[in-house]
Amino acid sequence: MSKVELNDKKIQILEVAEKLFSEKGFEGTSIRDISKMAKINIAMVSYYFGSKERLLEALLLYKTSDLKLQIELLLHENLEPLDKVNKLIEIYINRINCNRGIYRILHFELTSKKREENLAAFTELKKGNLKSLETIVKEGQSKGIFRKDVIIPLITPTIMGTFFHFHMNKPFFEELLNLNTETLYNDYIKNSLTKHIQQTIKALLVYEN
Repeated sequence: MSKVELNDKKIQILEVAEKLFSEKGFEGTSIRDISKMAKINIAMVSYYFGSKERLLEALLLYKTSDLKLQIELLLHENLEPLDKVNKLIEIYINRINCNRGIYRILHFELTSKKREENLAAFTELKKGNLKSLETIVKEGQSKGIFRKDVIIPLITPTIMGTFFHFHMNKPFFEELLNLNTETLYNDYIKNSLTKHIQQTIKALLVYEN
């Protein structure tokens, strides 16, 4: 679903849904809660999206479709494979950090098989992004830069897992690293944490000298 296909009312519902899902969890939020906060008739919300699952799917696609586009554009850039991987990590971390609420829902609440089946379009999006990563890694392997034994599907969880451990322990790291303003915290993610993840992935991919 592209942002072009969404009218103002739909976007308003999606923004409210994101806020409530982030605060109260998916199970803890009802269509009634969303319609009340969005000041839109409950029947209209159901008309636009059908079920709460479909609303969540629309929200995920709304928030992640531009990520897919950025990754596809990266594939065609005239960069060395390692530079592409580093840029991919930057894109991922920036995207997750800008949408922490929705990614928290994704990675901590949507683990059931049933829910996965309800989010078929989002699963397809993830498969597409993995295919793009695979293309970059295989290019590096064919040039003899990247190891042949790397497990490509585990690269994304390594990136995401490091970010989420850091973010889920925010108060601890804020105190430990003196990140006492939101700006300092975000700058640390953008610079130090991103660089650390890039070094970690490089160590997985590149042959030891």
